[in-house]
Amino acid sequence: MSTDHHEEHPKGLSRWLFTTNHKDIGTLYLWFCFIMAVVGGIMSLVIRSELWQPGMQIVEPRFFNQMTTLHGLIMVFGFVMPAFVGLANWQLPMMIGAPDMALPRMNNWSFWLLPPAATLLVLSLFAPGGAPGAGWTLYPPLTVHEGMGMDFTILSVHMLGISSILGSINIIATILNMRAPGMTLMKMPMFAWSWLITAFLLLATIPVLAGAVTMLLTDRHFGTSFFDAAGGGDPVLFQHIFWFFGHPEVYILVLPAFGVFSQIIPTFARKPLFGYTSMVFATATIAFLSFIVWAHHMYTVGMPMTGELFFMYATMLIAVPTGVKVFNWVATMWRGSMTFETPMLWAIGGVFTFTMGGITGLMLSITPVDFQYHDTYFIVAHFHYTIIGGSVLAIFAAIYYWLPKWTGHMFSEPLGKLHFWLTLISFNLTFFPQHFLGLAGMPRRIPDYALQFTGFNEVSTIGAFMVIFAQLIFFYLVIKCIRGGEKAADQVWEGAEGLEWAVPSPAPYHTFATPPQVR
Repeated sequence: MSTDHHEEHPKGLSRWLFTTNHKDIGTLYLWFCFIMAVVGGIMSLVIRSELWQPGMQIVEPRFFNQMTTLHGLIMVFGFVMPAFVGLANWQLPMMIGAPDMALPRMNNWSFWLLPPAATLLVLSLFAPGGAPGAGWTLYPPLTVHEGMGMDFTILSVHMLGISSILGSINIIATILNMRAPGMTLMKMPMFAWSWLITAFLLLATIPVLAGAVTMLLTDRHFGTSFFDAAGGGDPVLFQHIFWFFGHPEVYILVLPAFGVFSQIIPTFARKPLFGYTSMVFATATIAFLSFIVWAHHMYTVGMPMTGELFFMYATMLIAVPTGVKVFNWVATMWRGSMTFETPMLWAIGGVFTFTMGGITGLMLSITPVDFQYHDTYFIVAHFHYTIIGGSVLAIFAAIYYWLPKWTGHMFSEPLGKLHFWLTLISFNLTFFPQHFLGLAGMPRRIPDYALQFTGFNEVSTIGAFMVIFAQLIFFYLVIKCIRGGEKAADQVWEGAEGLEWAVPSPAPYHTFATPPQVR
């Protein structure tokens, strides 16, 4: 396998503005998502500070609701999705033996749509009327009567969506057309499989979200009444369209994380992944089922019982392929020569917390029970266990796993472990009590609460501040790794297999001059 060192990479600002190199674009995505995580994290601290005690302390109720809206949109579209696209950009070409992504210029464009979109989203706070205070789901009729900030938000969502669609087309084209000779689909790494399936999900759902917010825009400015009952429309129609995007979106956030777990766990168990074929089919099944469960977010809108039963059974069914994956990860670890380096800790922690979120999800699938849980903090606890427990922990796992390959330097193992334990403990401190708050009836998206909820809210707020401060360790580690330190071997981890480990560390600017042969 030869690598091309002839072409020196460009220097300075133009390198980053005009780059078509998949590694540079991956790096841009990762730094962008880090900045967005900081912005979204600060917003979450505003929310938690207000909820430290009952009564109104720090912010106005209107501003509180704007924070919940922006926190949700920024974390989903600005942090988790770009983070996985960054990982895909860095790793997919190296994993499948491709010289770069299939559509490099479009790759540059799909990244550079993000900063203006994110800026628009944050600027909505300063527009007349402020940011929408309707939650990240943007339900009408609230959003029909919002100020100009709502139009900023709609435009921002469109731009973020275009970026996702372009990224997905690129990933599909790369995986289908640019695999090295000998790499059949059933020899691909699980990370590549999970991204291929995720990219199809994005292509199918993002246009649906675009449709929903466009209808909202015409309701606001062009006299239509899609969602206005007075004009013969139906506000519940928006919920159907939104969640037809929104539920697959949850799996768009989680399937790449499953791919990451499937790369890391076999490495540190020093065994091949248990049940590779069943993992591929389970991923595809989850993706398919995610399209027929959307209305489990809407049990309380008054749909017919037949509909409620259908969505209840379909939602329970998703637990089967998900259970297959968790079983396979556990079976991979079973009797392996396990070691617990930092990436492995993050992966196991991620599988554990995601499974917790999956169990509360199964509780929420049951229609009559969901009438009690709906719009309470139980939901907040559930989705933070799946998205932080599944996606965010997987993002950290992936960065620790591949960072030495990217930078050519090893990070400090004790600091990485400290970061893991602080994050895991403070995460559980933040969100575990929220299950009890929800079961006791504390509503979400409300800046005030009854006295009996004070204790758990205080614990939750302390946990939230700890989570954010634990990330300073991570920032320090990454900067130190980029600056220098102990040299990383080409084969960074002892049990790691795959084409990307045959590349020198740090990975050269152009990876494969000639495609490697896969045997």
